[in-house]
Amino acid sequence: MKNILLIEDEEIMSGLLQKKLSDVGYKVTVARDGEEGINLLKQEKPDLVLTDIVMPKKDGFEVLEAMKADPQLSNIPVIVISNSGQPVELERVKHLGARDWLIKTEFDPKEVIEKIKKIIG
Repeated sequence: MKNILLIEDEEIMSGLLQKKLSDVGYKVTVARDGEEGINLLKQEKPDLVLTDIVMPKKDGFEVLEAMKADPQLSNIPVIVISNSGQPVELERVKHLGARDWLIKTEFDPKEVIEKIKKIIG
């Protein structure tokens, strides 16, 4: 079973994604902020990370930077889920190694699942 780490501080969003992903057979671990996310990354070495950008303690950019700096974490694929679709943010997350990007206001959980399946099966 593939393991996904979801780093998301909005409970409704994390609950929805956790349920949808579990329903299709993924094991989902949830972190409520970037700091907890980085700690869980090191412990769990998930197959994929879904992360928000704006979060308490450490933001999504800091999570991506920590992953990029750690050879054990740098190959884990990341999909960013954010409220913003600013080109400057997109460029930054791509530069930091994120594989894909979804905007919260316009994404459908099916789309998330399709993107995850393309990356980790």
